[in-house]
Amino acid sequence: MSSSKSPPESTRFQILALDGGGIKGIFSAAVLAAIEEDLGTTVADHFDLVAGTSTGGIIALALGLGLSPRQVLEFYLLEGPVIFSNPVRLRSLRQYLHCKFSAGPLATALQKYFGAKRFGDSSKRLVIPAYNLGDDDVYIFRTPHHKNLRRDYKVPAWKVGLATSAAPTYVPATRCVDNVRLIDGGVWANNPTMVALVEAFGPLGMPLSAIRVLSLGTSDEINDRSRRLDVGGFWQWKKAVVDVVMRGQSLAATNQARFLLGEGNLLRINPPVPAGALALDVVGRADDLIARAAHFSRREMPAIQARFTDHTAPEFTPIYQ
Repeated sequence: MSSSKSPPESTRFQILALDGGGIKGIFSAAVLAAIEEDLGTTVADHFDLVAGTSTGGIIALALGLGLSPRQVLEFYLLEGPVIFSNPVRLRSLRQYLHCKFSAGPLATALQKYFGAKRFGDSSKRLVIPAYNLGDDDVYIFRTPHHKNLRRDYKVPAWKVGLATSAAPTYVPATRCVDNVRLIDGGVWANNPTMVALVEAFGPLGMPLSAIRVLSLGTSDEINDRSRRLDVGGFWQWKKAVVDVVMRGQSLAATNQARFLLGEGNLLRINPPVPAGALALDVVGRADDLIARAAHFSRREMPAIQARFTDHTAPEFTPIYQ
């Protein structure tokens, strides 16, 4: 385990890790916007690597391509009702047999905000998890920050955003990248903290003692697990299994990273909410998400300033352009 002693600023390598969560990305965008506005800074300037899954991947792409967190928040508030349109809740019934939403509105919104920019046009190192359904294997989009990364940089940024956020039962798998069947990276790394840490320690060769992580979740539901699950079959587990699996992998990623880096070198912000209070496609709770972002960013701002804003990331120069 790494010491929790703070590394010198000159050797530090900082990671911003952004969880998935659909429209709950409003929380993450609003927290990042609050950092910029409170501290008078550009948040992306303080991070050497940004990792994001699903909605977190869209935010990571936006930051890398020069959009501000306030612009990302605008994206969710303006485009969310179109992407997650659910007239008279008919889509909720459709979800039992088919994807709840079409990929078209999401693809259109991403093209509108990212334009013709490629993934490799990012000014930050990025790692964006997806999943290859055809080959049943993990799939990670990585900017050209290592000599072996010769392909992903050519992909239009909007296609990366679509692939990482194609959540099963919500949005269809996409074949927009090399005809590969890609779905939401949240099925294996909804919290991408360990994905980013492995990238920094492995291909980028950063010692654990130099790494510091700001990890933003989108909500942590507080559930009372029924005792029926103890001996339950498919019927009892059908609603709980996804939540248990995703919560378990997220907690594991956070705890493993904290063990490796030391308590003081990882700050996790993930607001607790009552079970069922939020959903990844319910756009009517935007005000609640913004309010939570205001509360938690206010509470954590001193730690954010003390741990992260004294480091300015050196300019990233892609190996291939």
